[in-house]
Amino acid sequence: MASICYHPSIEGAQHGAKSLAQFLDYAKKSGAAGAQPSNFMLQSADGFKSAKEIKDTFAKAKISLDGVSAHCPFWVHTTAWTGSPTVRPFIPPDVAKKSADEIEKWAEDYILRLLDLCAGLGVKIVPMFWGVAFGWELATGYPWGFWKGGDYDLLQEGKDRFVKKTAKIRKHAKSLGIYLAHEIHPGTAAMCADDFNLLVEICKGDKCLAVNADPSHCWEGESWETRFRKVGSRIYACHVKNFVIRCGLPLRFMAPNWPDRAMQFVDIPSGDLNMSRYVEMLVNVGYPQRYCQVMGKPTAPLVVEAESAYRDLDATSANGIAYVRDNLCFPLAAGSFEEGMGA
Repeated sequence: MASICYHPSIEGAQHGAKSLAQFLDYAKKSGAAGAQPSNFMLQSADGFKSAKEIKDTFAKAKISLDGVSAHCPFWVHTTAWTGSPTVRPFIPPDVAKKSADEIEKWAEDYILRLLDLCAGLGVKIVPMFWGVAFGWELATGYPWGFWKGGDYDLLQEGKDRFVKKTAKIRKHAKSLGIYLAHEIHPGTAAMCADDFNLLVEICKGDKCLAVNADPSHCWEGESWETRFRKVGSRIYACHVKNFVIRCGLPLRFMAPNWPDRAMQFVDIPSGDLNMSRYVEMLVNVGYPQRYCQVMGKPTAPLVVEAESAYRDLDATSANGIAYVRDNLCFPLAAGSFEEGMGA
């Protein structure tokens, strides 16, 4: 009998208005077999919920704990040094008033405690992304960069900064057997496959540096296949998400309103990307096999992160879960289609 390697799952960060129990109830009713709550859903009034309380909530919902989405605290940790106000939505108001160094230290402590909780939950794969470790100048990617002068070298300084700032977190993750799955993403420490491979190189091949594949961020020249084949052996997590590019508009301009932008996230079935080819490629580079081995699960999650400039969030996500369940969780071929020919 042909085996199925995937199950439908959902990312929790966009659903932060819901409690953990409400999020899991919504996920289950929408057809998800698993869920990836955000770190915020695991918080209590005085820290984090206990591992037992979280496990019991998942057991009651009869849904699989597929990972913990920790993008926000990691973003804060590696971006605070820039003084950017973009970290403030993700930290307590009293912490936001502190210095950049104090905010960074708070984020580091938070992440270390979150990793301990993940270990207690049996979660070995943590989707996240590193912040602007190389500075906003390099994050623009603009070729007229003046990134190096007589008394400065922003690229080298960024390399040194990333290695130093992430050392304690990486060491702790490795001690717990946890993989930190960076979502290659505009404006982060690794915005393309080559950037990510550079992080691996400067960290001397650190095995905890993993990838959270998301094809919806491949809209500036590097195709999702080019990107994810370059980092294929380090893909331990994934998102299923789609976008459209509106022709004739600049990809980078100051348009805060999503419907005005050239690149827009859309419902999964109608976007520009072929999701079937994407999840087939993930099989080819070993993602589901790798995930199941590390997490001890029979199937790997296809984590829906459906967003839309126009459609209701819950409806968009539910539609995405149904699409994944009905179209992407297919039986794997047990052999070549040629084997039965002429029998």
